[in-house]
Amino acid sequence: MAGAQRCAPTFLMDPIYPYRLSIRMPSFDYGQSCAYFISLVAVDQQQLFGRIVNNVVELFDAGQIVQEEWLRTPSVRPGVYIDEYIIMPDHFHAILFIDMEIHRDQRTVGAHRCAPANQLNRQPRTLGSLIAQFKATTTRRINEIRGTPEQKVWQRNYNDRIIRNEVELDKLRKYIRNNPRKAYT
Repeated sequence: MAGAQRCAPTFLMDPIYPYRLSIRMPSFDYGQSCAYFISLVAVDQQQLFGRIVNNVVELFDAGQIVQEEWLRTPSVRPGVYIDEYIIMPDHFHAILFIDMEIHRDQRTVGAHRCAPANQLNRQPRTLGSLIAQFKATTTRRINEIRGTPEQKVWQRNYNDRIIRNEVELDKLRKYIRNNPRKAYT
């Protein structure tokens, strides 16, 4: 591909944290418009965000903060569109679409355009930056209401899946909708 940035293989270790390996897909061009399924997990899988009652998630204050911040995502991040999502007691799943045509002159999107060895060198308007900002904002707000400054809320990193077609998108939407019924059974 002409002008494509070459990515270091994702099996290369982070020099700051040599035991951490990248979980990003090495051959994928994270610079294209795309749909993603993401999962974030609460630190130590604590049930911070809510509880399931009769197969429905009842959100705690922390879960309501996660929901408020997620719903704000399209307004604070142009070119990002949210789809199905679920806030579970100890994790969060969502489908989002990133449309980089809106940022055609500044084409950097995806996990980190390519997955860098040093995660601290995150580019703007990437999936990694979006997740980092979301986690930081929700953590700050949750810690404010709990009176626990600088306490971790989320586990390090996140899982993402690139959604390749409508069939996969429909399966993931169904998975999200059914998550409260199937969780913890």
